[in-house]
Amino acid sequence: MLLNVMCNKKSSTEIIITPPPSSTAVVLNADGPGNTYELINSKLTPGFEAVENPECVHSSFGRHIAEVWDADLNSYVFEFYSHVAEDNDRCIAFDRQRIEIKTYDKSPANLIGTTGETITYKWRFRIAPGFKPSTSFTHIHQIKPVNGDDGTPLFTLTARKGTPNKLELIHDNTTKVSIVDLSLFEGVWVEATEVIKVGSNGTYSMVIKKVSDGTTILNYSNNNIMTIRPSNDFIRPKWGIYRSLNTPADLRDDSIRFNAFSIEEKQ
Repeated sequence: MLLNVMCNKKSSTEIIITPPPSSTAVVLNADGPGNTYELINSKLTPGFEAVENPECVHSSFGRHIAEVWDADLNSYVFEFYSHVAEDNDRCIAFDRQRIEIKTYDKSPANLIGTTGETITYKWRFRIAPGFKPSTSFTHIHQIKPVNGDDGTPLFTLTARKGTPNKLELIHDNTTKVSIVDLSLFEGVWVEATEVIKVGSNGTYSMVIKKVSDGTTILNYSNNNIMTIRPSNDFIRPKWGIYRSLNTPADLRDDSIRFNAFSIEEKQ
């Protein structure tokens, strides 16, 4: 907080208070094995559950997010696991599998995005070498709207089987705004920065760079794009593995590592 003092002979001292910036980033980092879900919940949904997992059907594996040591980053990171034969979507849907973390209506106001706000999401991730995506969808990140017309995501980062396999950035569930080879991400730590001004005519950008040398792998921006639908109350992020089981023979038991999640809201 800054104090500016203005004085003259005809008036008493006037103190003008400059308020601090209206944004503070909420950061989630792995801190070592144990209490992993509790750590995630404490940052994203204090007092509530932020993890959507398949443990109702696959409890024998234990928790589907662990904190493991990563030699490349020289730190603990989160590792998300998905199993072809055993997992489903929370015993609700059986043609897909989900292990995701999220914010939602139980989260603090600074972790969800409403019209007029600008949200910056940052995170690091590493896709396992030889990762096998579905031909249908394998979402690793979503921006979802809440209430009203909220059946489909506003933005998705999804891996897709092809020749070669691709990583796609998709707007409004249909428009592929950026496509890059998935091989560029396999076994490599990258950092994503996503900036969204929330509105019917909002702005959006996504930049993904290698952590090792800063090389840009994906870069997309749009200064006039729908980032919330008229009937939605707010938007929120999701990260993890959410994949279709339409072609299970194409898949394998897989994992993705994440860390350094950051959410920063500006009015």
